[in-house]
Amino acid sequence: MDQKVAEKRERISTLGQIGLQQFAPYLMNRIMGRYNGTLREAFSREGRTVPQVRTLAVLSVSDGVTVGDLSVYTVIEQSTLSRTLDALEAQGLVRRESGETDSRVRKVFLTDEGRAEFNRAWPAMHDAFEIMFDGIDDAEYAALVVTLQKMLRNIRKHDI
Repeated sequence: MDQKVAEKRERISTLGQIGLQQFAPYLMNRIMGRYNGTLREAFSREGRTVPQVRTLAVLSVSDGVTVGDLSVYTVIEQSTLSRTLDALEAQGLVRRESGETDSRVRKVFLTDEGRAEFNRAWPAMHDAFEIMFDGIDDAEYAALVVTLQKMLRNIRKHDI
């Protein structure tokens, strides 16, 4: 038996032995659930949904991505993303274009109106972010980001 596999088996515990407050996936789920709940409340007052604003946010940084890549970046299933894009496009916030070499590939771009809408949503996102990291210093934050990036590399199914 491989040494790494043997070491991992020795670490296997029950959830009861680990405890919910020490089980990182549980904690991450609670944190993101609360963060998204806060955003849902803020965005609903403006007639927006979290998936809509998350889509605008990703496009504000990575404009002109394919729908498939946008689904990965936004962590939104393609069927939900398709409806989200339909709504955003109808409001003039995004536009979809066929790929230059393959018309089946659709790329999504943020319009000027979409960028302005994201800029209106950003303060609520930033405020929720600041609250979440209150009392966490720069070194702790940097260490967390490095750890999360390693975790993502360990589990991801896409190259992005």
